Amino acid sequence: MVVVVGLLAYGYYKWDHGSSSAPPAGAATGDGTGRYVALGDSYTASPRTGKNVGTPPGCDRSDDNYPRLVSADLKPAEFDDVSCSGATTANLTAAQKTGNGSNPPQLDAVTSKTTLVTLGIGGNDIGFLSLASSCATAHRSSSPCKDKLTAGGHDQLADRIDATAPKVAAVLERIHKQAPKAKVVVVGYPSVLPDGDGCWPVLPIGAGDVDYFRGALGKLNKMLEDQADAHKAGYADTATPGKGHDVCTASDTRWVEGVIPTLHGTALHPNARGEQGMADAVLGVLKLF
Repeated sequence: MVVVVGLLAYGYYKWDHGSSSAPPAGAATGDGTGRYVALGDSYTASPRTGKNVGTPPGCDRSDDNYPRLVSADLKPAEFDDVSCSGATTANLTAAQKTGNGSNPPQLDAVTSKTTLVTLGIGGNDIGFLSLASSCATAHRSSSPCKDKLTAGGHDQLADRIDATAPKVAAVLERIHKQAPKAKVVVVGYPSVLPDGDGCWPVLPIGAGDVDYFRGALGKLNKMLEDQADAHKAGYADTATPGKGHDVCTASDTRWVEGVIPTLHGTALHPNARGEQGMADAVLGVLKLF
């Protein structure tokens, strides 16, 4: 149940996941009115969880991703999902080449008629997935990636997160400028890794790296929440409801697939259950607008 716990300086509310928020009401979206635009990367596009839809095919958008689930619940007059697997913040303002076609700048879809925007971006700016693929180890307690990325007492992932913050800020400012009546929701990343040491060798990442990447993902989500709060956008916390549904949990429980997916989906990405959980988080925030 959604609980309003206070009106804050920027005019947004917190709800019961503790870190999800929504700004003041904008134009209506739903029941045959409004225009909803979904922006984002592969965690939004949801490759291989369902039927590939939209153009270009190389963006790997599935027909059961969270934007489509949100749209099906709201029933807006218009819906445009321009998310694309592999997208970074740069691809919101510049075209993205894929293995099968080019995706136009995602922000081109945001117009003055837009009444709702969801934004799920940032992970590829940090490079989480490309890093994770190089961290496999035969030693349960090792941390080769943490050792490399924090050598000399300097945390490269923390630096990348800090460097991405102004890029997210600029995107949010651009959205508000292009669609001044739109409600905007920044969508965080779900819990990929469990608390504790992980599940080596099923997930062949050492305990030290599990702890390091779990902490880095938390920092990324906190940065996204902070940027949402600073730019009058809602924040959909998907990490809190996703706890206990990480890559190390059973196939009938997990929201995020492991290195070798056991359900339809892509390694280290949300499955259909995870996309539903993300949709529920977005809809929870929208109830507060």
